[in-house]
Amino acid sequence: MSNDRIKAIRDYLFRNGTARVQDLAAAFNVSMPTIRRDLTEMEAAGTIAREHGFARIAQTALQEVAFGQREGSQIDAKRAIAAECLRDLTPGSSVFLDAGTTVLQLARALRLSPRPLIVFTNGIVVASELSQVAGVELNLLGGRVRAENMSMVGALAESMIAGLWFDHVVLGASAVSDDGWITSYDADEAQLNARMAERSGQVTVLADSSKFGCRQTYSVMKLNGKQRLLTDDGLSASQRERLSAQGCRVTAVPLGVQV
Repeated sequence: MSNDRIKAIRDYLFRNGTARVQDLAAAFNVSMPTIRRDLTEMEAAGTIAREHGFARIAQTALQEVAFGQREGSQIDAKRAIAAECLRDLTPGSSVFLDAGTTVLQLARALRLSPRPLIVFTNGIVVASELSQVAGVELNLLGGRVRAENMSMVGALAESMIAGLWFDHVVLGASAVSDDGWITSYDADEAQLNARMAERSGQVTVLADSSKFGCRQTYSVMKLNGKQRLLTDDGLSASQRERLSAQGCRVTAVPLGVQV
């Protein structure tokens, strides 16, 4: 019961940001000593922070929840896109996988259907998924940890890929504008992804249909005939035509495609 309540308190604080301790006790119908014990346990675990009779979700926990929410969003589309991309990974080739949540689904598909590959990634969770997959020679970039995306970024990560060439680079996308620009909400992530795209003659961008028609602050690259774009069939016909008219090779995967 205590574990269920602690999870519920965490969800409550994630939704509301901050709450008075007495309001939490009332919300969960427990005594003040009980709610204080729960909050003490959560604070020791790094889930919350407390001050002056208030409790709030800790920044690190907020980042983990945000990543988890993005990972679970549009999950059927991400899995279908990943299954289609898996077919393009040639056994024995060198592949770069970025830290995006759709690329993470590709890593999970590869774990279930392993093949010999030399894999480089800046994705911490991607690396974890592939760490014990038979036939996969795994390389994780160094650099600064960007907790929001569970990724390695920065000057060190960029310097590590500068002398490398990949048979295939697979990138996710935070946003795809109507004029075909891949953009990101983080400058370091955008710069590293742009550098990755320069290190291969075969670049595939994975983006479910919810990512289209919007633009973030930092540009990664403009889609053209050099890349293949894999999305799902939720992308409207007009959007596909608009991107195709700019030379972009678009494949819309029917939902329900599985590895």
